[in-house]
Amino acid sequence: MALIEATAGIAIASSIAIFGGAIGTAMAQSAIGTAAMGVIAEKPEQAGKLIIWIAIPETIVIFGFVIAILLALSVGGGAEVAAAAA
Repeated sequence: MALIEATAGIAIASSIAIFGGAIGTAMAQSAIGTAAMGVIAEKPEQAGKLIIWIAIPETIVIFGFVIAILLALSVGGGAEVAAAAA
């Protein structure tokens, strides 16, 4: 019973990690995207630099995903979870 409770807690923690990263990225990209489109409308030659700035917040989601994977692998040893994922 304790393993089920621990597994449920880790599953919830994993989902919170991904959800938090996604919400943070959405908020950052909305502000950056709005500003970038205004600059591109006035200076189209800046588009290449601004696309990089729009892509930077995506690392937040990647970090959330990595944390979720690390949490999932901590359940009862990583071998069973890794074998199930393969």
